[in-house]
Amino acid sequence: MSFESVSPVLPVGDLDAALDRYRRLGFQVRAFDGPERYGFADRDGVSLHLSESDGHDPLSTAAMVYLYVSDADEVHREWLRAEVGGRLREPWDTGYGLREFSYVDPDGTLHRVGSPLPGRG
Repeated sequence: MSFESVSPVLPVGDLDAALDRYRRLGFQVRAFDGPERYGFADRDGVSLHLSESDGHDPLSTAAMVYLYVSDADEVHREWLRAEVGGRLREPWDTGYGLREFSYVDPDGTLHRVGSPLPGRG
């Protein structure tokens, strides 16, 4: 028996806007083919699920996700060019061996993105 993968479900206020935002951030996106307002954002081995909720309030129903990547600086440059709104913080070196940046999207989801510092990974 083994765990095979994980897909965090992130709350969004507007599924179409969220799918567009993740597409612009380099993800392959699609909406669920059914009556529910649900979508998927996939990139390489990462899969994020997006669930639209009329009652979504970023101050009380936001989420956090950590994305491990091979080059945090390159992902940061890519996301900066995407101009998708929200708050994108410059990368920094952590005391726990990662080069990291953070992005809070317009739905209030905190994305922390990190890659191993040279010689630490």
